[in-house]
Amino acid sequence: MEIAADEGHEGARLALEVMTYRLAKYIASMAVACGGVDALVFTGGIGENSRNIRAKTVSYLDFLGLHIDTKANMEKRYGNSGIISPTDSSPAVLVVPTNEELMIAHDTAQLAGFMEEAG
Repeated sequence: MEIAADEGHEGARLALEVMTYRLAKYIASMAVACGGVDALVFTGGIGENSRNIRAKTVSYLDFLGLHIDTKANMEKRYGNSGIISPTDSSPAVLVVPTNEELMIAHDTAQLAGFMEEAG
C-alpha cells in the first residue's frame, strides 16, 4: 500500500492517512487513561518496518512530546531496533523487533507441561 501511495494512488494515500490518524487517536486515548506516556514502542511487522507509518503517526502526537529523529527512523528497520526519537526528547520513541513464533513455541511448551511458567 505504501508503494502505491508513493506512486500517486489516491485511495492508497487516503487509506494510510486514515490508518495513521486512527492509530494516533488510540495512542492518545491510552495516554489519557494512563496519565501520560513514558515511551512509545513500535513493534510487529508494520511497526518494525514502516518508517513512513511511524513518522506520520508520531507527527499527530507531538502535543504529547513525542518526536522522531528522521535519520534514526530510517535506520531502524528490518530487525534493527533502538530509539528513533531525538536524544534530548522525552518520552522516547522506540522500535523493538518481536518474535511471535518463539512466543507461540514457549506458550505451547508451557501448556504441554514441558517447561515451567516464567515469573
